[in-house]
Amino acid sequence: MTVSSLARPEPPLERYAEAKLPTPHGLFQLRVYREPATGLEHVALFHGTLTGAEDVLVRVHSECLTGEVLHSLRCDCREQLELALERVGAAECGVVLYLRQEGRGIGLGNKVRAYALQDEGMDTVDANRALGFPDDARDYAIAAHMLRDLGVQSVRLLTNNPDKVTGLQRLGVRVNERLPHTVPSHELNRGYMDAKRVRMGHDFPTDL
Repeated sequence: MTVSSLARPEPPLERYAEAKLPTPHGLFQLRVYREPATGLEHVALFHGTLTGAEDVLVRVHSECLTGEVLHSLRCDCREQLELALERVGAAECGVVLYLRQEGRGIGLGNKVRAYALQDEGMDTVDANRALGFPDDARDYAIAAHMLRDLGVQSVRLLTNNPDKVTGLQRLGVRVNERLPHTVPSHELNRGYMDAKRVRMGHDFPTDL
């Protein structure tokens, strides 16, 4: 099945596979979407009745192999994903969209190259720019397509990033509320989180 676009005809997506997924945060339905042009596979984890639903609790989360699989302490991605599963699992219905956009869209290898520049003293923004990339190269068209296919009419979005709200709205997603989604910082990721807040406009307290 090809998923039609909310606001533009591309990228096409195929519903590729689906099964139940028991987790510590409850039983989810796991649906895999595939981009035929690239072979990339994106995931929707959801529960409850979504077709025609308003104000669905949604987290749009981008892949972070270093944080989520290797437990890197340079970022807060693993903790944010865990918190999203907990909050969505406790809601009457909800969705976690897991997008294959490693390194804010620049890919794993380039993210590690950016890490090397950060080791020399750059912050996450300047490291991306030094490599010729924008501060944030993510595209939320995939998320908009997935929400449409799930039948979601409007969302309450778990994010600290106002640009994510704007990006989804431009693609036709009705974001009726933005809910803060914060986790505590620590010594090894505080500089990264400060850069997100000060230089990228992410909205979370300074005392985390």
